[in-house]
Amino acid sequence: MELLTGFGLAAAAGLNAYIPLLALGLLARFTDLVTLPASWAWLENGWVMTIVAVLLCVEVVADKVPALDSVNDTVQTLVRPTAGGIVFGSGTAAQTSAVADPGAFAQSGQWVPVAVGVAVALMVSLTKSTVRPAANVATAGTAAPVLSTLEDVASVALVFLAILVPVLVLVAVVVMMWAAVRIIRRRRGRSRSASAA
Repeated sequence: MELLTGFGLAAAAGLNAYIPLLALGLLARFTDLVTLPASWAWLENGWVMTIVAVLLCVEVVADKVPALDSVNDTVQTLVRPTAGGIVFGSGTAAQTSAVADPGAFAQSGQWVPVAVGVAVALMVSLTKSTVRPAANVATAGTAAPVLSTLEDVASVALVFLAILVPVLVLVAVVVMMWAAVRIIRRRRGRSRSASAA
């Protein structure tokens, strides 16, 4: 389940770096849906969330303006993979610690979740950065706000699916267990009634 969460969050970061970062911070701070590992707890810090929220507002506006969206995509090509690594690492409950010995860190495998998140977000970001200029040219820039809005909505949807799907799976398991117990009780009741007759 944690891998599904990590992949969903990293893909969301590839579309918009700040939506999954802010969502994780807010959900960790104000709900029980997300519990961040100690090494990622800084995501729920008020100052961090404020800065991420301001950056989100800047990106939302810049990404809707033709030509400026391509400049924004160039800048975000560094930011989105970084955010993808952070949200994949925190979403999969990876415990990363301060690196005192790079050799031991490399052998420990603690870097793997972060690297996977970077790769996933980079692939999504590069796809977005390739499609957007072509769409702007083909539509004389009118596609920029529409595509940007669709990307933002998709990023939000991916975040909530990534976080809620494990919860929904757990709910489904509980419901199935409850249904199984009810069926077993009914069958026992029927078999008792049949044997008494």
